Amino acid sequence: MSIDLEKYNFTQKHLLGLADYTADDIRYVLEQAKYFREILDRPVPKVPTLRDKTIVNLFYENSTRTRLSFELAQKRMGADVVNFSASTSSTKKGESLKDTIQNISSMKIDMVVVRHESPGVPHFLTQCVDAAILNAGDGAHEHPTQALLDMFTMQQIHPELKGKKIAIIGDISYSRVVRSNIIGLTKLGAEVVICGPKTLMPVFVEDLGVTVSHNLDETLAWCDIAMALRIQLERQGKATELFPSLREYH
Repeated sequence: MSIDLEKYNFTQKHLLGLADYTADDIRYVLEQAKYFREILDRPVPKVPTLRDKTIVNLFYENSTRTRLSFELAQKRMGADVVNFSASTSSTKKGESLKDTIQNISSMKIDMVVVRHESPGVPHFLTQCVDAAILNAGDGAHEHPTQALLDMFTMQQIHPELKGKKIAIIGDISYSRVVRSNIIGLTKLGAEVVICGPKTLMPVFVEDLGVTVSHNLDETLAWCDIAMALRIQLERQGKATELFPSLREYH
C-alpha cells in the first residue's frame, strides 16, 4: 500500500517516536524518502526544500553515523546547520537542559534534532520551545529515524511489508532501535518475532504485539527478513551476568 504524497494530509510537527505516528503517517514518510533517495544519484545532490531554515543538532551522546547522516541530509536540503556538542558547551558549567534549549531557541531556530541519554527528553523539549523536535535517540526509549531507515531498507527487497515475517535478534532489553521497529513494523502489518537470550528479553514485551523466541535456528528458518542487534554495553551499566561473555554470545 502506498500513499499519494500530494493528497495525504500529513499533520505531524514533531518526530518524537513512532508511537505517535499512524500507519499512513509512516507510509508517507517512507514515500518521501524514496523521492529524496533518488536525489542522491544526481550530479549535484541538493534541493532547496529547507532553504532559509535553521536546524540545531543537539547531541548529548556520542554519535558518528546518526549525527553525520542528519547533517548531510540537512545541508543537501539547503538548511543552515548548527552542531551543538555537550562536551564543549555551558552544560559543563552546570547549565540545565531547559536553559540550554531556551537559549538556543532565542536565536530563532526552526528545528532541533536531539539525542540524549535520558528517555523522554524530546517530549520535554516540545514544552520549552516552538521549534520542531526530532528524536535521534532518547535513552533506551525510542530511535524513530533509525527504525524508519530500517523499514525503508527492507522495502528495497520487499516493497510491501504487510504480512512479512520479520525477526529482530539480539539485545532486545536495552535497544531503543528495537522498540521503534516493533511499533512501526506492527503498524504496517508485519509479523514480528524477537529472538535473544532470556536475560536480554524485557518483561511483558509480548504486549507490543510480538512473539518471543529463544531458538535462533528456528527463528532464522521462519523469517523473511532478519535484523541483528548489537549488544548495548553502554546501557547495561553494572549488569555483568546477562550472558557468560561477548565471545560466547557471538
